[in-house]
Amino acid sequence: MSRLTHISAPDGVSPATQYTHVVMGTGRFVAISGQLPLDKEGNLVGEGDPAAQARQVFDNLWHCLVAAGGSFRDVVKLTYFVTDMAYMPAIRTARDTYLDPARLPAASAVQVSALVSPQCLMEIEAYAVL
Repeated sequence: MSRLTHISAPDGVSPATQYTHVVMGTGRFVAISGQLPLDKEGNLVGEGDPAAQARQVFDNLWHCLVAAGGSFRDVVKLTYFVTDMAYMPAIRTARDTYLDPARLPAASAVQVSALVSPQCLMEIEAYAVL
């Protein structure tokens, strides 16, 4: 298991509330491709429902982390790609069921005009250190 250090408020930077500015660790680096709200058969979950899509995406991320031998405790960075920033509260709610809100990873959120499928409202990728 990796040892991670979280620095929420580096000197000279405004403290973060929904992410950690710096996460450092030693171990094996794992990159997880952006996950879409698709079930294991490739079917869309939660058409038009950002909360259902977020839950499916985080479930997919969990399966990918387990396949790599890790867990959400090992995640150092999440990147959120959303078609509307209004979906971020639903994403944060789903995220907080998997991650410790006191030890959040570094994060970036990007609004995009489209994803690979017009029914997908979000895609989330993760980096972990195991």
